[in-house]
Amino acid sequence: MAPSGSRSIKKGCRRVLYWIPVLFIALIVAWSYYAYVLQLCIESIEHTGEKVIYLLVYHVVFIMFVWAYWQTIFTRPMNPLKEFHLSYSDKELLEREDRGESQQEIFRRIARDLPIYTRTNSGAIRFCDRCQLLKPDRCHHCSVCNKCILKMDHHCPWVNNCVGFSNYKFFMLFLAYSLLYCLFITATDLPYFIKFWLAGGRAHFRLREYLNSLPDTQAKFHILFLFFSASMFSVSLASLLTYHCWLVSKNRSTLEAVRAPVFRHGTDKSGFSLGFSKNFRQVFGDEVKYWPIPVFSGLGDGCSFPTCLVNLDPEQPSSSSTGSNPVNKSAADGRQSKPLTESQSRLLTSTPSWPEIDSATDRKGASNQVMTIEHEA
Repeated sequence: MAPSGSRSIKKGCRRVLYWIPVLFIALIVAWSYYAYVLQLCIESIEHTGEKVIYLLVYHVVFIMFVWAYWQTIFTRPMNPLKEFHLSYSDKELLEREDRGESQQEIFRRIARDLPIYTRTNSGAIRFCDRCQLLKPDRCHHCSVCNKCILKMDHHCPWVNNCVGFSNYKFFMLFLAYSLLYCLFITATDLPYFIKFWLAGGRAHFRLREYLNSLPDTQAKFHILFLFFSASMFSVSLASLLTYHCWLVSKNRSTLEAVRAPVFRHGTDKSGFSLGFSKNFRQVFGDEVKYWPIPVFSGLGDGCSFPTCLVNLDPEQPSSSSTGSNPVNKSAADGRQSKPLTESQSRLLTSTPSWPEIDSATDRKGASNQVMTIEHEA
Protein backbone atom coordinates (compact mmCIF):
# COMPACT_ATOMS: atom_id res chain seq x y z
CA MET A 1 0.00 0.00 0.00
CA ALA A 2 2.79 2.38 0.83
CA PRO A 3 4.55 2.19 -2.56
CA SER A 4 1.28 2.66 -4.45
CA GLY A 5 0.34 5.58 -2.20
CA SER A 6 3.73 7.15 -2.76
CA ARG A 7 3.37 6.79 -6.52
CA SER A 8 -0.06 8.42 -6.47
CA ILE A 9 1.29 11.35 -4.45
CA LYS A 10 4.18 11.83 -6.87
CA LYS A 11 1.78 11.62 -9.81
CA GLY A 12 -0.47 14.24 -8.22
CA CYS A 13 2.49 16.54 -7.57
CA ARG A 14 3.60 16.22 -11.19
CA ARG A 15 0.11 17.13 -12.38
CA VAL A 16 0.17 20.27 -10.25
CA LEU A 17 3.64 21.22 -11.51
CA TYR A 18 2.52 20.80 -15.13
CA TRP A 19 -0.05 23.58 -14.60
CA ILE A 20 2.54 26.14 -13.43
CA PRO A 21 3.39 27.42 -16.97
CA VAL A 22 -0.32 27.78 -17.74
CA LEU A 23 -0.86 29.67 -14.48
CA PHE A 24 2.07 31.94 -15.33
CA ILE A 25 0.54 32.79 -18.73
CA ALA A 26 -2.85 33.38 -17.11
CA LEU A 27 -1.34 35.82 -14.59
CA ILE A 28 0.53 37.68 -17.34
CA VAL A 29 -2.67 37.99 -19.39
CA ALA A 30 -4.70 39.13 -16.35
CA TRP A 31 -2.11 41.77 -15.51
CA SER A 32 -1.96 42.97 -19.13
CA TYR A 33 -5.74 43.37 -19.10
CA TYR A 34 -5.56 45.48 -15.96
CA ALA A 35 -2.64 47.54 -17.23
CA TYR A 36 -4.12 48.23 -20.65
CA VAL A 37 -7.79 48.74 -19.82
CA LEU A 38 -7.53 50.54 -16.49
CA GLN A 39 -4.11 52.17 -16.40
CA LEU A 40 -3.70 53.08 -20.07
CA CYS A 41 -7.15 53.49 -21.59
CA ILE A 42 -9.18 54.74 -18.62
CA GLU A 43 -6.52 56.61 -16.61
CA SER A 44 -4.04 57.87 -19.21
CA ILE A 45 -5.92 58.44 -22.48
CA GLU A 46 -7.92 61.67 -22.35
CA HIS A 47 -9.58 61.64 -25.79
CA THR A 48 -12.91 59.82 -25.51
CA GLY A 49 -13.10 58.64 -29.13
CA GLU A 50 -9.60 57.19 -29.03
CA LYS A 51 -10.38 55.50 -25.73
CA VAL A 52 -13.57 53.85 -27.05
CA ILE A 53 -11.91 52.59 -30.26
CA TYR A 54 -8.94 51.16 -28.37
CA LEU A 55 -11.21 49.37 -25.89
CA LEU A 56 -13.48 47.90 -28.58
CA VAL A 57 -10.64 46.54 -30.73
CA TYR A 58 -8.75 45.33 -27.69
CA HIS A 59 -11.66 43.31 -26.32
CA VAL A 60 -12.36 41.64 -29.69
CA VAL A 61 -8.73 40.51 -29.96
CA PHE A 62 -8.64 39.58 -26.28
CA ILE A 63 -11.76 37.38 -26.52
CA MET A 64 -10.46 35.53 -29.61
CA PHE A 65 -7.06 35.06 -27.97
CA VAL A 66 -8.51 33.65 -24.73
CA TRP A 67 -10.97 31.47 -26.65
CA ALA A 68 -8.21 29.92 -28.79
CA TYR A 69 -5.98 29.42 -25.74
CA TRP A 70 -8.83 27.74 -23.84
CA GLN A 71 -9.56 25.40 -26.75
CA THR A 72 -5.89 24.46 -27.07
CA ILE A 73 -5.65 23.61 -23.38
CA PHE A 74 -8.91 21.74 -22.82
CA THR A 75 -9.42 19.92 -26.13
CA ARG A 76 -8.48 16.32 -25.44
CA PRO A 77 -6.00 14.81 -27.90
CA MET A 78 -7.46 12.06 -30.06
CA ASN A 79 -6.23 8.50 -29.59
CA PRO A 80 -6.16 5.67 -32.14
CA LEU A 81 -9.40 3.83 -32.85
CA LYS A 82 -10.03 0.38 -31.41
CA GLU A 83 -9.21 -1.21 -34.79
CA PHE A 84 -5.55 -0.40 -34.16
CA HIS A 85 -5.47 -2.05 -30.73
CA LEU A 86 -4.45 -5.67 -30.40
CA SER A 87 -7.23 -8.10 -29.66
CA TYR A 88 -7.01 -10.45 -26.70
CA SER A 89 -6.10 -13.39 -28.95
CA ASP A 90 -3.42 -11.34 -30.71
CA LYS A 91 -1.92 -10.36 -27.37
CA GLU A 92 -1.76 -14.00 -26.28
CA LEU A 93 -0.18 -14.99 -29.58
CA LEU A 94 2.34 -12.18 -29.28
CA GLU A 95 3.35 -13.25 -25.78
CA ARG A 96 4.09 -16.77 -27.00
CA GLU A 97 6.42 -15.49 -29.73
CA ASP A 98 9.95 -14.69 -28.60
CA ARG A 99 11.60 -13.82 -31.90
CA GLY A 100 11.18 -10.35 -33.34
CA GLU A 101 10.56 -11.63 -36.86
CA SER A 102 7.67 -13.80 -35.70
CA GLN A 103 6.15 -10.84 -33.92
CA GLN A 104 6.53 -8.74 -37.05
CA GLU A 105 4.62 -11.38 -38.99
CA ILE A 106 1.74 -10.95 -36.56
CA PHE A 107 1.92 -7.16 -36.93
CA ARG A 108 2.00 -7.41 -40.73
CA ARG A 109 -1.05 -9.67 -40.72
CA ILE A 110 -3.00 -7.18 -38.58
CA ALA A 111 -1.75 -4.16 -40.53
CA ARG A 112 -2.84 -5.68 -43.85
CA ASP A 113 -6.41 -4.48 -43.23
CA LEU A 114 -5.41 -1.12 -41.73
CA PRO A 115 -4.39 2.13 -43.46
CA ILE A 116 -0.79 1.98 -42.20
CA TYR A 117 1.92 3.08 -44.62
CA THR A 118 4.74 4.37 -42.42
CA ARG A 119 7.41 2.16 -40.92
CA THR A 120 10.27 2.33 -38.44
CA ASN A 121 13.79 3.13 -39.65
CA SER A 122 14.43 -0.63 -39.95
CA GLY A 123 11.28 -1.13 -42.05
CA ALA A 124 9.22 -2.76 -39.27
CA ILE A 125 5.58 -2.07 -38.40
CA ARG A 126 5.34 0.73 -35.84
CA PHE A 127 4.06 -0.80 -32.58
CA CYS A 128 3.56 0.80 -29.17
CA ASP A 129 4.43 -1.54 -26.30
CA ARG A 130 2.76 0.65 -23.68
CA CYS A 131 -0.57 1.13 -25.44
CA GLN A 132 -0.49 -2.30 -27.13
CA LEU A 133 -1.50 -1.00 -30.52
CA LEU A 134 -0.24 -0.57 -34.05
CA LYS A 135 0.51 3.09 -34.52
CA PRO A 136 -1.47 4.83 -37.28
CA ASP A 137 0.47 7.05 -39.65
CA ARG A 138 1.78 10.22 -37.94
CA CYS A 139 0.80 8.86 -34.51
CA HIS A 140 3.35 8.97 -31.67
CA HIS A 141 3.41 8.06 -28.00
CA CYS A 142 3.63 11.02 -25.60
CA SER A 143 5.67 10.22 -22.50
CA VAL A 144 3.99 13.04 -20.55
CA CYS A 145 0.39 12.11 -21.38
CA ASN A 146 1.32 8.40 -21.48
CA LYS A 147 -0.89 7.93 -24.54
CA CYS A 148 -0.55 7.54 -28.28
CA ILE A 149 -1.64 10.82 -29.91
CA LEU A 150 -2.99 11.06 -33.45
CA LYS A 151 -0.86 13.29 -35.69
CA MET A 152 1.16 14.37 -32.70
CA ASP A 153 3.06 17.63 -33.22
CA HIS A 154 4.59 18.14 -29.78
CA HIS A 155 3.72 18.32 -26.10
CA CYS A 156 3.49 22.00 -25.17
CA PRO A 157 4.12 22.88 -21.50
CA TRP A 158 2.54 26.32 -21.99
CA VAL A 159 -0.84 24.69 -22.63
CA ASN A 160 -0.20 21.53 -20.56
CA ASN A 161 -1.49 19.45 -23.43
CA CYS A 162 -0.39 17.54 -26.48
CA VAL A 163 -0.77 19.46 -29.72
CA GLY A 164 -2.07 17.05 -32.33
CA PHE A 165 -4.84 16.32 -34.80
CA SER A 166 -7.72 17.46 -32.59
CA ASN A 167 -6.30 20.84 -31.48
CA TYR A 168 -3.59 21.83 -33.96
CA LYS A 169 -5.87 24.43 -35.56
CA PHE A 170 -6.59 25.87 -32.11
CA PHE A 171 -2.86 26.04 -31.41
CA MET A 172 -2.26 27.92 -34.68
CA LEU A 173 -5.05 30.39 -33.87
CA PHE A 174 -3.68 30.78 -30.35
CA LEU A 175 -0.30 31.79 -31.79
CA ALA A 176 -1.91 34.13 -34.32
CA TYR A 177 -4.24 35.89 -31.88
CA SER A 178 -1.60 36.14 -29.15
CA LEU A 179 0.77 37.76 -31.66
CA LEU A 180 -2.00 40.13 -32.78
CA TYR A 181 -2.75 40.87 -29.12
CA CYS A 182 0.86 41.78 -28.37
CA LEU A 183 1.29 43.82 -31.56
CA PHE A 184 -1.88 45.81 -30.87
CA ILE A 185 -0.76 46.58 -27.32
CA THR A 186 2.71 47.57 -28.54
CA ALA A 187 1.36 49.87 -31.27
CA THR A 188 -1.22 51.65 -29.11
CA ASP A 189 1.06 51.87 -26.07
CA LEU A 190 4.03 53.26 -28.02
CA PRO A 191 2.97 56.98 -28.07
CA TYR A 192 2.48 57.02 -24.31
CA PHE A 193 5.68 55.06 -23.78
CA ILE A 194 7.58 57.72 -25.77
CA LYS A 195 5.79 60.48 -23.93
CA PHE A 196 6.83 58.93 -20.61
CA TRP A 197 10.51 58.78 -21.60
CA LEU A 198 10.70 62.20 -23.16
CA ALA A 199 8.60 64.07 -20.57
CA GLY A 200 9.13 67.31 -22.40
CA GLY A 201 12.89 66.85 -22.42
CA ARG A 202 13.19 67.33 -18.66
CA ALA A 203 14.55 64.13 -17.18
CA HIS A 204 14.93 65.54 -13.65
CA PHE A 205 11.16 66.04 -13.42
CA ARG A 206 10.61 62.32 -14.10
CA LEU A 207 12.98 61.46 -11.29
CA ARG A 208 11.26 63.94 -8.98
CA GLU A 209 7.86 62.33 -9.81
CA TYR A 210 9.14 58.92 -8.83
CA LEU A 211 10.77 60.17 -5.65
CA ASN A 212 7.70 62.06 -4.57
CA SER A 213 5.38 59.08 -5.43
CA LEU A 214 2.99 61.16 -7.50
CA PRO A 215 -0.41 59.62 -8.34
CA ASP A 216 0.50 58.90 -12.01
CA THR A 217 3.64 56.95 -11.10
CA GLN A 218 1.74 53.65 -11.01
CA ALA A 219 0.24 54.22 -14.45
CA LYS A 220 3.64 55.10 -15.87
CA PHE A 221 5.17 51.92 -14.49
CA HIS A 222 2.43 49.79 -16.07
CA ILE A 223 2.75 51.61 -19.41
CA LEU A 224 6.52 51.10 -19.39
CA PHE A 225 6.45 47.41 -18.45
CA LEU A 226 3.46 46.67 -20.71
CA PHE A 227 5.36 47.97 -23.74
CA PHE A 228 8.50 45.97 -22.97
CA SER A 229 6.68 42.69 -22.24
CA ALA A 230 4.39 42.97 -25.31
CA SER A 231 7.38 43.74 -27.55
CA MET A 232 9.41 40.80 -26.29
CA PHE A 233 6.50 38.36 -26.58
CA SER A 234 5.83 39.63 -30.11
CA VAL A 235 9.30 38.64 -31.28
CA SER A 236 9.11 35.09 -29.91
CA LEU A 237 5.51 34.57 -31.05
CA ALA A 238 6.27 35.85 -34.56
CA SER A 239 9.14 33.38 -34.99
CA LEU A 240 7.07 30.48 -33.63
CA LEU A 241 4.03 31.32 -35.76
CA THR A 242 6.20 31.65 -38.89
CA TYR A 243 7.70 28.23 -38.26
CA HIS A 244 4.32 26.55 -37.80
CA CYS A 245 2.92 28.29 -40.89
CA TRP A 246 5.80 26.74 -42.82
CA LEU A 247 4.95 23.35 -41.31
CA VAL A 248 1.30 23.70 -42.37
CA SER A 249 2.34 24.66 -45.91
CA LYS A 250 4.47 21.50 -46.13
CA ASN A 251 1.96 19.29 -44.24
CA ARG A 252 4.50 18.30 -41.61
CA SER A 253 4.43 18.10 -37.86
CA THR A 254 7.28 19.27 -35.65
CA LEU A 255 8.30 15.65 -35.11
CA GLU A 256 8.27 15.00 -38.87
CA ALA A 257 10.37 18.09 -39.47
CA VAL A 258 12.98 16.74 -37.06
CA ARG A 259 12.76 13.14 -38.33
CA ALA A 260 11.12 12.53 -41.70
CA PRO A 261 8.52 9.74 -41.89
CA VAL A 262 9.68 6.40 -43.27
CA PHE A 263 7.66 4.57 -45.91
CA ARG A 264 8.37 1.21 -47.52
CA HIS A 265 10.26 2.93 -50.31
CA GLY A 266 12.34 4.89 -47.79
CA THR A 267 12.39 8.22 -46.00
CA ASP A 268 10.20 10.88 -47.59
CA LYS A 269 9.91 14.25 -45.87
CA SER A 270 7.19 15.34 -48.32
CA GLY A 271 5.24 12.10 -48.25
CA PHE A 272 2.08 13.72 -46.84
CA SER A 273 2.29 16.98 -48.81
CA LEU A 274 -0.55 17.55 -51.30
CA GLY A 275 0.25 21.15 -52.29
CA PHE A 276 -0.18 24.32 -50.27
CA SER A 277 -3.96 24.79 -50.53
CA LYS A 278 -4.80 21.14 -49.76
CA ASN A 279 -2.30 21.10 -46.91
CA PHE A 280 -3.90 24.21 -45.48
CA ARG A 281 -7.44 22.85 -45.86
CA GLN A 282 -6.44 19.62 -44.14
CA VAL A 283 -5.89 21.67 -40.95
CA PHE A 284 -8.44 24.49 -41.33
CA GLY A 285 -11.14 22.88 -43.46
CA ASP A 286 -12.99 23.86 -46.63
CA GLU A 287 -15.28 26.57 -45.26
CA VAL A 288 -13.57 29.95 -45.04
CA LYS A 289 -16.01 31.25 -42.42
CA TYR A 290 -14.63 28.76 -39.87
CA TRP A 291 -10.94 29.50 -40.45
CA PRO A 292 -10.57 32.34 -37.89
CA ILE A 293 -12.86 30.69 -35.28
CA PRO A 294 -11.53 28.21 -32.68
CA VAL A 295 -13.92 25.39 -33.63
CA PHE A 296 -12.79 22.15 -35.22
CA SER A 297 -13.12 22.23 -39.01
CA GLY A 298 -10.21 20.09 -40.22
CA LEU A 299 -10.52 17.25 -42.72
CA GLY A 300 -10.02 13.55 -42.09
CA ASP A 301 -10.26 11.29 -39.07
CA GLY A 302 -6.67 11.53 -37.78
CA CYS A 303 -5.99 7.82 -38.38
CA SER A 304 -5.38 7.91 -42.14
CA PHE A 305 -3.97 10.60 -44.41
CA PRO A 306 -3.73 11.01 -48.18
CA THR A 307 -0.13 10.54 -49.34
CA CYS A 308 1.84 11.22 -52.49
CA LEU A 309 4.14 8.21 -52.69
CA VAL A 310 6.78 7.47 -55.27
CA ASN A 311 6.27 3.72 -54.88
CA LEU A 312 3.08 2.08 -53.73
CA ASP A 313 3.00 -0.24 -50.76
CA PRO A 314 2.32 -3.75 -52.12
CA GLU A 315 1.10 -5.00 -48.73
CA GLN A 316 -1.64 -2.40 -48.39
CA PRO A 317 -4.90 -1.94 -50.33
CA SER A 318 -4.49 0.98 -52.71
CA SER A 319 -6.36 2.75 -55.48
CA SER A 320 -5.70 2.00 -59.10
CA SER A 321 -3.64 4.50 -61.07
CA THR A 322 -6.46 4.78 -63.58
CA GLY A 323 -8.82 6.15 -60.95
CA SER A 324 -10.90 3.02 -60.34
CA ASN A 325 -12.96 2.72 -57.20
CA PRO A 326 -10.74 1.39 -54.36
CA VAL A 327 -13.73 -0.15 -52.63
CA ASN A 328 -14.57 -2.31 -55.63
CA LYS A 329 -10.96 -3.41 -56.01
CA SER A 330 -10.75 -4.44 -52.38
CA ALA A 331 -13.96 -6.40 -52.72
CA ALA A 332 -12.57 -8.19 -55.77
CA ASP A 333 -9.49 -9.19 -53.77
CA GLY A 334 -11.68 -10.66 -51.04
CA ARG A 335 -10.86 -7.95 -48.50
CA GLN A 336 -13.40 -5.81 -46.72
CA SER A 337 -12.36 -2.19 -46.50
CA LYS A 338 -14.27 0.90 -45.58
CA PRO A 339 -14.87 3.69 -48.13
CA LEU A 340 -13.15 7.03 -48.05
CA THR A 341 -14.55 9.59 -45.70
CA GLU A 342 -16.34 12.47 -47.35
CA SER A 343 -13.68 14.93 -46.23
CA GLN A 344 -10.84 12.76 -47.58
CA SER A 345 -12.54 12.36 -50.96
CA ARG A 346 -13.20 16.09 -51.12
CA LEU A 347 -9.60 16.83 -50.18
CA LEU A 348 -8.25 14.67 -53.02
CA THR A 349 -10.75 15.42 -55.81
CA SER A 350 -11.96 18.96 -55.25
CA THR A 351 -10.47 21.84 -57.16
CA PRO A 352 -9.10 24.53 -54.85
CA SER A 353 -11.02 27.78 -54.92
CA TRP A 354 -7.87 29.86 -54.58
CA PRO A 355 -4.49 29.66 -56.36
CA GLU A 356 -2.02 26.92 -55.55
CA ILE A 357 1.24 28.25 -54.19
CA ASP A 358 3.00 24.92 -54.34
CA SER A 359 1.91 24.33 -57.94
CA ALA A 360 5.02 22.43 -58.90
CA THR A 361 4.26 19.70 -56.37
CA ASP A 362 0.64 19.41 -57.55
CA ARG A 363 1.60 19.23 -61.23
CA LYS A 364 4.07 16.47 -60.48
CA GLY A 365 1.49 14.49 -58.51
CA ALA A 366 -1.15 14.97 -61.22
CA SER A 367 1.13 13.93 -64.09
CA ASN A 368 2.53 10.80 -62.46
CA GLN A 369 -0.84 9.61 -61.11
CA VAL A 370 0.76 7.98 -58.07
CA MET A 371 -1.66 9.16 -55.41
CA THR A 372 -2.30 6.56 -52.74
CA ILE A 373 -5.63 6.92 -50.94
CA GLU A 374 -5.92 5.46 -47.47
CA HIS A 375 -9.20 4.01 -46.29
CA GLU A 376 -10.96 5.15 -43.17
CA ALA A 377 -10.06 3.01 -40.14
